[in-house]
Amino acid sequence: MATDRVASRLIDWHDKSGRRDLPWQRDRTPYRVWVSEIMLQQTQVATVIPYYERFMARFPSIAALATAELDEVLHLWTGLGYYARARNLHRTATILHTGHNAAFPLDVATVVGLPGIGQSTAGAILALANDQRHAILDGNVKRVLARYHAVDGPIDARTTVEQLWQLAEAHTPGERVATYTQAIMDLGATVCKRAQPRCGDCPLGDDCAALATQRVAQLPAPKRPRAVRRVRHVCMLLARQPGGSVLLAQRPPSGIWGGLWCLPEFESAAAAFEFASQRLTNQQAPTPALAAIKHAFTHFDLVITPQPVVCDGLNPTVGEQGGMVWFNPRQPVRVGLPAPVKALLESL
Repeated sequence: MATDRVASRLIDWHDKSGRRDLPWQRDRTPYRVWVSEIMLQQTQVATVIPYYERFMARFPSIAALATAELDEVLHLWTGLGYYARARNLHRTATILHTGHNAAFPLDVATVVGLPGIGQSTAGAILALANDQRHAILDGNVKRVLARYHAVDGPIDARTTVEQLWQLAEAHTPGERVATYTQAIMDLGATVCKRAQPRCGDCPLGDDCAALATQRVAQLPAPKRPRAVRRVRHVCMLLARQPGGSVLLAQRPPSGIWGGLWCLPEFESAAAAFEFASQRLTNQQAPTPALAAIKHAFTHFDLVITPQPVVCDGLNPTVGEQGGMVWFNPRQPVRVGLPAPVKALLESL
């Protein structure tokens, strides 16, 4: 299969200017690339690098990840966000460990069937790790192709995505696929950026349709408007023992912060006080609530009001068997904590 002009220019550009020393590019294996691709979803490279290096130091293989406790996996993920990614990594590692001899599959149909891996991620893993010919279409690639071909329509519209997949497939070369795949992702991340693109440094600038028609700032077209952003208010009970240990409750496995350990959450201060009066022993008079903490999720904002109380412990009807533990911030165990809860505990 002949390499088209777009691919050849991107490969040449990457040979001269591309990123070639990222941690997951060293000793490149399907496992290492898979972990990096999951971490990089909706997360910047600079943010990912220290998390990736700690993660790989602790879990250097599929077997190491599969046999670890989920709490430890979530602990190493704390602060990176989108915790379903960590749960899916652990779940997939378990599947591969028990059903694939702890080896990452090399056929795209099997990879797409694994938890948390879609068509583009599967293509990226196999292209980057094994030089297999698979098109990819992550956010950076969408932006490059939408501008180069002046593709109109909201970037998340079905017809737009179908058109971009066709273009991605047409440009993917038959040789040096790994280099091309890294090149088009790097171009979108470092040159054809969402804001302040460096068109003068772009290897595709000579015949970029958006640049020729002065529409770079307008393309790709914005996503379709979403509903008004919601704000949710909750009260979190900050129950502390005189020695400093804090009561934590494990959240359900799905939903926001799934599987993480968190301050017990209530819809109101009254509900928090009712829990405290029924479940805590030798509770002292409550102190005023702490300043509210705002935490942004993708589609809504969460406003947390921490309500401190001091007590001796839990009555015998509740305990570790009830999904609650006493956590000493000065001697932390390796569990996953939501970022705002971790920050609050570190400030105590």
